[in-house]
Amino acid sequence: MNYQAIRYEVADGVATITLNRPEVLNAANIQMVRELHSAIDAVRTDAGVRAAILTGSERAFCAGADLAGMGEGFDLTNPIDVRRWLVEFFNPLILKIFEMEKPWIAAVNGVAAGGGCQLALACDLVVIAEDAYFCEIFAQRGLIVDLGGLFLLPRLVGLHKAKELAFFAEKIYGPQAVELGLANKCVPRDDVLSAARDWAKRLAQGPTLALGLMKLGMNRGLHMTLHDVMNYEASAQALALQTHDVREGLRAFVEKRAPKFQGR
Repeated sequence: MNYQAIRYEVADGVATITLNRPEVLNAANIQMVRELHSAIDAVRTDAGVRAAILTGSERAFCAGADLAGMGEGFDLTNPIDVRRWLVEFFNPLILKIFEMEKPWIAAVNGVAAGGGCQLALACDLVVIAEDAYFCEIFAQRGLIVDLGGLFLLPRLVGLHKAKELAFFAEKIYGPQAVELGLANKCVPRDDVLSAARDWAKRLAQGPTLALGLMKLGMNRGLHMTLHDVMNYEASAQALALQTHDVREGLRAFVEKRAPKFQGR
């Protein structure tokens, strides 16, 4: 695909997807959503890609949906139309990232508002700039939190705090985002992408299948019983033990050296 609303680059086993509509703070229109689907599918199917970074161009991560730029096929006054766009176009973006058996890092370089919050929170790790912020802006527009936010927020910050973030739509800047559990690391703005790349390169050199199986177990475990999770662990461990990377890990242990995983 000829990308225009995003940039897609691959280096050192890491795919970097950059939202690229800086004139509207990288707000997502239908073109961007379609290009994101294509790029996410490319990450999933390319065996040479073993980790991915999602970030934004210039001064924003993503300001949510560009409701004014959706095009003629989108009617905000038609509830059936709104539901169809969410279910068929927007929601699958979150699900694809959340369910992919490869690790994703969000490099939050600026404002992440509305659906932009959920794009970041669906990733496995989040690096945020000190002056960047999350804002579940929906209530200020008379809307409800969507794109999985009603699932993700309570599990990340607890039920009462999630309601506070949703009800008051306040800005949560980098340091507080780490404190609350919305992000893993807070760094100066100029260091966000390099910090994310450092982590992504480490992940790309890891045992990709094992990382993916752990990711899926944790994410699905959010709505499973302990018994179900342990059954998943047993099946996933049996699968992991068949991989080349396990054999390499065991040889490296015996030979007292660092393992060289190949992601297979």
